[in-house]
Amino acid sequence: MRIGHGYDVHKVVKGRKLILGGVEVPFKKGLAGHSDADVLTHAVMDALLGAAGLGDIGRHFPDTNEEFKGISSLILLKRVYDIVREKNYTPLNLDCTIICQEPKLAEFLPSMAENIRRTLYMPEGTVNVKATTEEGLGFTGNGDGIAAHTVCLLIGG
Repeated sequence: MRIGHGYDVHKVVKGRKLILGGVEVPFKKGLAGHSDADVLTHAVMDALLGAAGLGDIGRHFPDTNEEFKGISSLILLKRVYDIVREKNYTPLNLDCTIICQEPKLAEFLPSMAENIRRTLYMPEGTVNVKATTEEGLGFTGNGDGIAAHTVCLLIGG
């Protein structure tokens, strides 16, 4: 068994859609980034790659490559799944936390978890997504950015 941790953060900006876990969340702002800037899915990818000892998403999908401009992070997650499976690892579970002051995310969390679960071919109940605020503290608390953490467990190798 191997444990991985992923972390990502993106700046909140006007003129972009807010995509989290492959779900478009209605909000007046979105996240800046080369792809769709989905911090949740990026944290999941880094956790999987880290657990398998395969670097991070920047190594596999550099923001200097035009192929990845505006791409759905769920497409990249599927590619990460394939990379991890090539090394004979299988994801057993994921526990994810999104950190943002606004918007409120509770109603969207089940869809986010389901999108990630299906992309990784994982059984029901193995992907948990939750959200929290930082009580107005720091860059997430004052609305400048959104962050996400993920912990995963892989088996195999």
